[in-house]
Amino acid sequence: MRSRLFDFLTQFFTTWVSLILFALVASTAQAAQTIVVFGDSLSAAYGIQPNTGWVALLENKLKHQNSAYKVVNASISGETTSGGLTRFDQMLKVHQPKIVVIELGANDGLRGLSLDDMQSNLNNMIAQAKAKNATVMLLGMKIPPNYGIQYTQKFSGIYETLAKQYKLNLVPFFLDGVAGNRSLVQDDGLHPTAAAQPKLLENIWPKLEGLLKK
Repeated sequence: MRSRLFDFLTQFFTTWVSLILFALVASTAQAAQTIVVFGDSLSAAYGIQPNTGWVALLENKLKHQNSAYKVVNASISGETTSGGLTRFDQMLKVHQPKIVVIELGANDGLRGLSLDDMQSNLNNMIAQAKAKNATVMLLGMKIPPNYGIQYTQKFSGIYETLAKQYKLNLVPFFLDGVAGNRSLVQDDGLHPTAAAQPKLLENIWPKLEGLLKK
């Protein structure tokens, strides 16, 4: 007959292993339910209180819906696609997101940077995210016509091209209904006011909600 000590040790070991496996599964499940918003000042709540920005409004909306998703805002004011690319891999490692909302490119366009580089940078970020089994949502932008018709058309076309290439949910123009509306834009003429933030969330919600149900 086996000793009581042997039975005790066997039971203890089995329970210990089960707890470890449960913790690992729970940890993985939690990490898999993270939405990372990876953008620039438009998502970093530039010039307004952080809790009034559209990302904070998204987080509150999900909480009220008792959603399993949590939101991480990894946006930095002034960020370009080049700068975003340099920190993208680390972001994936730290947050292990299930969904990545990429909102970058406006600063590339406003600074007149290479659009080929912009497309390459966005392409690399999307590929990295998909390699980690993360779903990518792309927020498209447009720039003022004074940059020239060829540049402005190529700029906005980058988002459409990448969305088709990778079959991504795309918001064609993130600032739709906000850009050009003086009552919804700060004195700099570029950044949305606190009053504009619900509209920004409204612009992306239909596409994001579809991803949350998958």
